[in-house]
Amino acid sequence: MRKFLVVLDDSRECLNAMRFAAMRAAHTGAGVTILSVIPPEEFNHWIGVGAVMREEARERIHAHFEVFAKWMRDKQNVDPELVIREGQPVDEIIGQIKRDPSIGVLVLGAGTGRKGPGPLVTQMSKNAGSLPIPITIVPGDLSKEKLEAIT
Repeated sequence: MRKFLVVLDDSRECLNAMRFAAMRAAHTGAGVTILSVIPPEEFNHWIGVGAVMREEARERIHAHFEVFAKWMRDKQNVDPELVIREGQPVDEIIGQIKRDPSIGVLVLGAGTGRKGPGPLVTQMSKNAGSLPIPITIVPGDLSKEKLEAIT
């Protein structure tokens, strides 16, 4: 089964990327993989403190995932899988794409502020030519109605 890969982070635009991936998956009979990446700089503390922080980050990710997963299951009839990786976000996204050949599309949300689409969209766009799959960039300010119309 083909899957949409969507990145779970703390950005506002992540919400529209999740919605888009779930709606497209529901309409095409595909699956959704939600990837959350914990950057290594979050744990550059003493070993004991780093371990506690790592566990807290994982708990926070699971809590956010459950909110999205419940909506996907209840409203879109899609049962997403969660993958948590530690490392640099771009490297881990590319690594996940290479590790899972069923991933067919990477879905990213674009920021709407003056700073541009966001660092992840900017960095992944630079790698787009060498990726084995297309990237779909979802504007962060699209309404639910517009998302439903285009999916």
